[in-house]
This record gives sequence, C-alpha cells and structure tokens, in this order.
Amino acid sequence: MLVYKFGGTSVGSAERMVQVSNLIVDEKPKIVVLSAVSGTTNALVGICDAYYAGDKPLVEKLVADFKPKYDQHIYELLEGEAAREEAHALMDEKYALLNSYSVEGFSTEQEREIHAQGELISTKLMHLYLTEKGVNSVLLPALDFMRSENGEPAYPEIEKRLEATLAQHKGETLFITQGYICTNEFEKVDNLQRGGSDYTATIIGACVNAVEVQIWTDIDGMHNNDPRFVENTKAVEQLTYDEAAELAYFGAKILHPLAVLPAQTKDIPVRLKNTMAPKAFGTLIGPTSDNAIPVKSVAAKNGIVAIKIKSSRMLMAYGFLKQVFEVFEKYSTPIDMITTSEVAVSLTIDNDTHLEEIVRDLQSLGLVEVDKDMTIVCVVGQMLVENANIVSSVVNALKSLPVRMISYGGSKSNISVLIPTFEKNNALNLLHKELYSEELV
Repeated sequence: MLVYKFGGTSVGSAERMVQVSNLIVDEKPKIVVLSAVSGTTNALVGICDAYYAGDKPLVEKLVADFKPKYDQHIYELLEGEAAREEAHALMDEKYALLNSYSVEGFSTEQEREIHAQGELISTKLMHLYLTEKGVNSVLLPALDFMRSENGEPAYPEIEKRLEATLAQHKGETLFITQGYICTNEFEKVDNLQRGGSDYTATIIGACVNAVEVQIWTDIDGMHNNDPRFVENTKAVEQLTYDEAAELAYFGAKILHPLAVLPAQTKDIPVRLKNTMAPKAFGTLIGPTSDNAIPVKSVAAKNGIVAIKIKSSRMLMAYGFLKQVFEVFEKYSTPIDMITTSEVAVSLTIDNDTHLEEIVRDLQSLGLVEVDKDMTIVCVVGQMLVENANIVSSVVNALKSLPVRMISYGGSKSNISVLIPTFEKNNALNLLHKELYSEELV
C-alpha cells in the first residue's frame, strides 16, 4: 500500500484536481489524503473569527464569498449535469451549516467543526470527478478512523479502526480521505493543527505499514535554502529522518514538523514530490542520506521571542534552571534554544500566548529582558559539530550580523543562530554563498 498526500495548491483548481487524478489512477493500491482547496481553510478561520466577534452579517457575507469560487470549480471539474447537481447540493449543505451557528456562546467545538469542512468538500469533489470518469474509488471518512487523545494520535485505535474500514472494501485499490481532521477522545470533531494533512498521511502510512508515503506539493522537494528569499537553490535528493524533522521544525514549510516521526518509527520512506513536475526526483527521507553533502539545507523560523533571566542566585548554585523550566511548564510553552552563563540564562520561545504571565513569574527569579521579532536560522546536515570547516564557515558568514544566540553541540546535525528578523533574508543569502560556493569537507 502507498499513501499519497496532496496539499491545498495541488487541489486548488479544477485543472489541478485533474492533474492529481492522473497521478493517482493506476494499478498500485493507495490511500490518497487531500487537503482543503487552497484558500478555503483561511476563509473558514475568518468565519470563525466573525462568529467570535458576534458579527453574524459578516459571517453571512464570508459564507456567500465561497459560492463564486466553488461554482466555477464545479463547472470546470465536472461535465455531467447529475454530477454537477450533486456537487452543488453538497455546497448548499455546507453553506447552510456554516451559517447555522449562533454568535451567542460560539465555542471551540463548533470552530473545529467549521474548520473540518474544507477537507470534506475537496475529497467529495475528487470522488465525484473520479466516479464521472469511470474510476472506482472509495471515499473514506477520516472522522471514522482518525483519532486523537490529549492532542496526540491514538495509534492503536487508528490502526484498529482503519483496518476494519478497509476490510469493508476488499478488492478496491484507490481510497480517498481527508487530511488534518480527526475525532478526539470525546468523539468530537478535532484536528491535527494547520498543515496537519502531512501528519495524517504519515500516521496512516505507519498504521498500514505503507511501502512509501509521498507528500505532493507545488515545489520539487525540500531545497537547500528558502527559494522565496534566496536565488539558485536546489532540491536536496536525500535527507535522514532527523535532518528532515529539524528542517521542518525550524521553518521548512514543505513539511509538517511532526510528520516525520510516524514514518520513522516504522522505517517507512517519505518522498516529497512536485505535482506540477511529477518526473522530478524530489526529496527522499529515510534512515540514511548522502554523506558526501555535509550541509543539507538552511531554514529559518520567524516569530521567535528571546528571554534573558539574569540573577546572581545562579552563581555556584543548583536548582535555578529547574525553577526557570517550571515556569514554562506551568504555561505549556516549549523552549527552542537555550544558553547559560554563570549569572544568566537566555532562551527562546515561539509561542507568546502567555508571555506576560511568564515574564511576571520569571521576575521573581531575577532581572528579565525580552526581545521580540527574532528569527532562528538553522543549518542542518551530517555530523556538523564534528566538522570544523562547517562551523567556522557558519560563523564567518554571519560575522557582520548582530547574532543574539548560538546553539551548537546540542544536536550533531544542527547549528542554530538567533538573529533579529529584519536580518533574516541577509543571513540566508550570506550562508548560501558561504556554504554552497565550494564543497565543504
């Protein structure tokens, strides 16, 4: 069994859906995971915001804004009147649902129900298209088998439910299902957070022991730098699971940060492919990679807040860091980078939801300084900390920039640097020139 995942841009128009159908229709058994049509999830988030704001007229306007886009999508995708009528009936049902909530007491439970509609629409439209073209496919509702508990995938339950669901369709080889959405331990609609369709695909891949999971997007694999800001980047042909996870976490948007883990636990290859250039090799993620290329890629993560706690109580004392970490645990806020000296500790977070409370609690431990609008630039590759040439090249490339922190040695495959966000593009280009202008050995 193969598992394919297609993102929002890959199903963003009727033409793109036809391209996807050409890629998935063959004799190989596969489960195809689809995201919502591009722009849909953002629009659904806007509708929820309007509900929370108590603005029902805005809700109705935002729902009405869906109609022209999906009317065109349906007209271009489907040819038969019966298929078009079924698609329009589906959309009328969704419009009614989106308008049906009350602004009074609008809840997160209802918000999640709204967010789920994008994937339910895209998969139904794809199923209708395949049916019209005479292609046998099974529409598998993800809400029947994707299950989370305390925000984490419930693997045994997913595997049991998915096995039972697939057993009902023996002989079928093409299955279409939704990414991103699931049910929680209360059997309520929930989700795997934004970008979670990648995660869905690798979870399914792990549960069915897939031969390979393929993540199809609009770029031909993970590049050695961010092509939005750096010229002459190229796709990296091979990455280890750990390298891919580091890059995804630190800003490589092509892959969900958690998506590698399910595949890694079962040693399932993950291939990143380009829907618009299907013959391109893409990037293969697995247990090994090409050691001849020590520096695989550079990524950057914005929205970072740096916090420095300075206190003479740290000097020759123990237990201080425990107290610091307990503050972040109290507010469920993960730490990205950390450096210490005799009398100070500096660290970074990427979620400032509880920043005010965190700073208040930390002030009982010492003087607290906060720097916002920071970026972590991450250099990822094989055994970087053991290669003096690479380390010196990273430092040399950024010597003209105001580096705030360096994380070195915590991981053999990662050197991370904290800089002000306004210097990000400059940093990416300086590193690209330094690291890829000549081979580092």
